[in-house]
Amino acid sequence: MQPFQTLLSVSAMLAVFIGHATAQTAADYPAKPVRVLVAAASGGASDLLARMLAQKLSESLKRQFIVDNRSGGAGVPCYDLAAKSLADGYTILMTSSAFVYGPALYPEFPDPIRDYAPISLSTKAPYLLIDHPAVAASSVKDLIALARTKPGMLNMGVTNAGFTHVATAYFASAANMKITIIPYKGSGQIMIDTMAGRLDAGFVNVLSTLPHIRSGKLRALAISSAERSSVMPELPTIAESGVPGFSISSWFGWTAPTRTPAAILSKLSSELAKAVRHSDVVKNLAEDGGQAIGSTPEEFRKFIAAETPRWSKVVKDSGMRVE
Repeated sequence: MQPFQTLLSVSAMLAVFIGHATAQTAADYPAKPVRVLVAAASGGASDLLARMLAQKLSESLKRQFIVDNRSGGAGVPCYDLAAKSLADGYTILMTSSAFVYGPALYPEFPDPIRDYAPISLSTKAPYLLIDHPAVAASSVKDLIALARTKPGMLNMGVTNAGFTHVATAYFASAANMKITIIPYKGSGQIMIDTMAGRLDAGFVNVLSTLPHIRSGKLRALAISSAERSSVMPELPTIAESGVPGFSISSWFGWTAPTRTPAAILSKLSSELAKAVRHSDVVKNLAEDGGQAIGSTPEEFRKFIAAETPRWSKVVKDSGMRVE
């Protein structure tokens, strides 16, 4: 056999071997525990959702999915660790909205399109736009008019470098108004300061805010999603309240290191879709106005490809900086 023919033969055998190995890997996956990286401390919304879905995966795939919390550094070290892990399906990352705007804020943030293999977009949840009852604005139109009349006088609290930070910058830009953004370390203090009247308005989670709205300590103006929420169906969207096309929702999804076998990604995606549609998960999400998505890898890839430039532009146009 000639050397060239020998090389072709070896290449063909190697291709068959790799294809067989990949198929076997997908069929047997997972053969050991899977690490689930979460760029947040335990006890928060992302951690609780990660643990709930990791438990469902453990039950369905008969192997442990172990949550590994890696908070700190605005999540960059966790995202970086995920990107550089072995692409064998045994390290996966539950990511959030920060995934698509992080690169615009942090030069060291991995590339969400190049460095990860999408698995599934699991959930979405809207925000409430609220204000203090003493603010002379009982609607979104009133709030915008007030901000335009007194540029820079309206104070809105945000979680520093969090999604409410970029969402608030987007809202100000879309409504053509100048506001003062006050960064906080966490959302809890934003709620306290808004109820105390030290802040005028802000975007907050539905579930944690409802008791204060019902007690009259806070006033709900609108929901941030494109459609009205089943939790407060009487509340208009921001889009139908004077800011056409406005729509934001926080979200959680799952990724793996790039080059993770497609068959493993597909298997995980299918199991995650089942997990988020489980009755207790759906009930938990509904309480916060959230919805189960359970997308395919390709659907999630298209979502990331669309959202990354969108939020990068918001960050750059707003001049937003990490404080």
